[in-house]
Amino acid sequence: MIVALNNKSNLTKQEFITYQQQLQQINTTHKLILCPTTLYLEDVTISNVELGAQNVSCTNPGAYTGETAAIQLKSLEVSYCIVGHSERRKYQQETNEQIREKIIQLLKEKITPILCIGESQDERKQQLEQQVITKQLEEATTNLSEEDKKKIIIAYEPIWSIGTGVIPTNEEIESMVNTIKQHFPSNKVLYGGSANVENIDIIKQVSNIDGYLLGGLSLHPEQLQIFLEKLKN
Repeated sequence: MIVALNNKSNLTKQEFITYQQQLQQINTTHKLILCPTTLYLEDVTISNVELGAQNVSCTNPGAYTGETAAIQLKSLEVSYCIVGHSERRKYQQETNEQIREKIIQLLKEKITPILCIGESQDERKQQLEQQVITKQLEEATTNLSEEDKKKIIIAYEPIWSIGTGVIPTNEEIESMVNTIKQHFPSNKVLYGGSANVENIDIIKQVSNIDGYLLGGLSLHPEQLQIFLEKLKN
């Protein structure tokens, strides 16, 4: 299983130092990918995680104030990078076309993109979820070679579930993952959206999930250890 930890815009420098010390104590056979805020990428020193970023520029290096180029992430030994998260789609108005450019930049540097897709509550109510994620997938990977497409990890995160504590049924998750794998049969698919120690016993029964993208839970190593232990049982 892949378990990606999205710290989002959390933790002061001192808090991150303490957080790392706690993460170092976690013992698991699952692949852990730590995605801290960009400020702390160079400060990750623990050995039981692989390093991921939360964002990347869609351009080459140059006169782009405030941007972080893929080659700069690579120089910090970043191996993974989240793209297309719903919060960036909402607050930074990122488009599928921009997300595709980010994927291209990452692949050039041999960094694995973690492509987030998902539907809103209104789209789910209108039964448009299949069309929504299919469009997101198609537009974010237009003109990529089949070989490059296989390098992408896909994270299904129903927007209405992120941070709300409300999760889809197992049948709904399985249906969405099946749709993704119809288009990308060779790709790993993660589930994200309010997964926690209380509901993982239920969610883990979905057999076609290859891992999880965790937000709030990622900030609490003690709870994360329990979550990982439950994945084994």
